[in-house]
Amino acid sequence: MFRAGTARQLRALSGLAASAPRSSQFSSKLCTLSQVTRPLAVGKPMTLAMARYATQPSAMDKINKEVESKLGEQKLKADPDTVSTTSSTHPVFGEVGMAEDPHKDADMMAGVKNDLKTIKDTFSLEGVPHQAYTLGMAGVLPYLGTSLSTVYCAWEINHAHNTGSGFLMSEQTAEAALHVLEPLQVGYGAVIISFLGAIHWGLEFAGYGGYQGYKRYAIGVWTPAVAWPTILLPVEYALITQFVAFNFLYYSDSRACKRGWTPSWYAVYRFVLTFIVGASIVISLIGRGQIADRINKLPGPADRVRALREAQGQQRDEEEAAKRAKVVKDEEDDEE
Repeated sequence: MFRAGTARQLRALSGLAASAPRSSQFSSKLCTLSQVTRPLAVGKPMTLAMARYATQPSAMDKINKEVESKLGEQKLKADPDTVSTTSSTHPVFGEVGMAEDPHKDADMMAGVKNDLKTIKDTFSLEGVPHQAYTLGMAGVLPYLGTSLSTVYCAWEINHAHNTGSGFLMSEQTAEAALHVLEPLQVGYGAVIISFLGAIHWGLEFAGYGGYQGYKRYAIGVWTPAVAWPTILLPVEYALITQFVAFNFLYYSDSRACKRGWTPSWYAVYRFVLTFIVGASIVISLIGRGQIADRINKLPGPADRVRALREAQGQQRDEEEAAKRAKVVKDEEDDEE
């Protein structure tokens, strides 16, 4: 009897589900299933209480016919741009309709390529005359050579100090070579700085970009005024001073190029040369810093001037002492 009642309840539920209107199975445009009937547990025996619970109406089972009729009257608009292989899928950790833009990565790569092209065009040396480019690069080779030689001599000194013998030269030979390289690098740096300043005098003589007068002549005046006194400084201070002078001169040249006082390619040309020279100075300072406490510093021009003054003062004192001795001797001879 109980089984017959249960069967009747199941047939009633089946008829209810079959007779449910189609509009109640879809409650919105997003195609979410409605809660017309609650799912029954699979594999569990149906009881009268469970059947009654499944057939009880709830707030979710009520259909708003007015809203459904309005939605049914609306006509969906075609939007092919938003249709893709992922447009109808619901991401687990996202909202419906928040599919990724397939063109986003392509646009980003296009922006990166555009930036790289801008950098390449900015620092392109295609507009530099071949003769100026060749001679300019050849002009920085001595500076780069002295810098690399300084680093090698420093490595030889460290190697000889740690192992007891040098690789290609002894520690004394490497130190002597290092002292020869010091005035060469500082003196050549002073020559380059003075030469770069003199270029603006030539542009003023030619009237390139108009005649600017003292404003352009001043660039050719302060460069040797700063460069040549560096040969009297200790080598570390001389290299640091020249590094600052090279960078400030590049700043002046870039502003002159922007104002039309120089050819349009001159700023990029100067940037490349200044980068090589600046890197050479930094390499030299790093190499010398590794052996600062292991080499004897030779007297520089300032030390020689100081020693000359001391020697002159000592010589003057000796001459005065000799004059006094002679006067005293003459007085003693007169008394006798």
